[in-house]
Amino acid sequence: MAAHTTPDAPLPVGQVSRLIGGWIDRLGAIWVEGQITQLSRRPGAGVVFLTLRDPSHDISVSVTCYRQVFDAVADVVREGSRVVLHAKPEWYAPRGQLSLRAAEIRPVGVGELLARLEQLKKSLAAEGLFAADRKKPLPFLPQLIGLVCGRASAAERDVLENARHRWPAVRFEVRNVPVQGVHAVPQVVQAVKELDAMDAVDVIVVARGGGSVEDLLPFSDEQLVRAVADCRTPVVSAIGHEPDSPLLDLVADLRASTPTDAAKKVVPDVGEEYERVRWLRDRARRCVEAYLDREERGLASALGRPVMEDPHRMVDEREEQVSALTERARRTLGHLLDRAESELTHTHARVVALSPAATLKRGYAVLQRPDGHVVRAPAEAAPGDELRARVAEGEFTVRVTEHAGPVPGNDDPIENEA
Repeated sequence: MAAHTTPDAPLPVGQVSRLIGGWIDRLGAIWVEGQITQLSRRPGAGVVFLTLRDPSHDISVSVTCYRQVFDAVADVVREGSRVVLHAKPEWYAPRGQLSLRAAEIRPVGVGELLARLEQLKKSLAAEGLFAADRKKPLPFLPQLIGLVCGRASAAERDVLENARHRWPAVRFEVRNVPVQGVHAVPQVVQAVKELDAMDAVDVIVVARGGGSVEDLLPFSDEQLVRAVADCRTPVVSAIGHEPDSPLLDLVADLRASTPTDAAKKVVPDVGEEYERVRWLRDRARRCVEAYLDREERGLASALGRPVMEDPHRMVDEREEQVSALTERARRTLGHLLDRAESELTHTHARVVALSPAATLKRGYAVLQRPDGHVVRAPAEAAPGDELRARVAEGEFTVRVTEHAGPVPGNDDPIENEA
């Protein structure tokens, strides 16, 4: 239960310390894994003092054990060794300090470490962190390369010298960090995150010049693997250890066998690129020359054809044909016009012969009443009616005086009476 306190009723420091000690005592004995960073075996003392650190985080705790407990593993345990302790947490109230009282120490062997790494590898692979489709391509010519390596190490020298030999203008942003031991993981992770946050950095190289399985454990740490997987900048793993590949090689966008190999894969060789440009330029020149030669031959072949040697020949031939067709068309049109004229003359003659005007010219007249009605019978006109008489040369008015008998041989009594 949480202690009830108020500003008016606070707990004394001693009571707080005793309460913390009581809570810790209820935890009981536990198994703890870590890496030994400090080891103190004072001559004549019956107690051995250790500092146990979490290699993935900046956290450590003090450990004490009786001499006989440590002597059981003294031949295989030293500073830097990974161990598993069976210990009981203890709270030293006077100084407010937490420590572990170890009753048993077990070294973590290489085989067990590799088994744990294999299990972690399967777990991360199931999450897709090693998938090929998530790997980012490297830029062709990086302007600024981030380098994470040990201070004044052979790996740093190999990367810098080989990269600048291949492309002298390349620039580096170097982060010197521990590459083994308990401080390696947090500092390598911090360096990778800092370089990834820099927009000018085009690619990050994590380099180390090989080592034993224990020395390379930081590069298989889950925290580092996830930090590299989250990077937006391409990451190159250059851990020079061929037999056992750390997990960093699997999550990185590109794996290099050695730091020197990383420099070759990240930075192009200026001499090779110049030769490639020269080869491409020569190839382009040959392609253009071959194209021009082919087109020149085609043009010469076209100019050698008869139509190109005498271009007016076709026009002359077509002129004769056009003239013949024009003459033929003229004759045909003349015949058609002559025939049409003859037909028109005959038709005009028939029209003239049948025209009422021609009849009038022969001495006939047409009588019309005032309303324009043509008088065809004597009964249609009464004595005293005025009629209009139309003749060939004009018209005049006549008056009906009386009806007369029909004219012999003529059926029109009005014409006879008039």
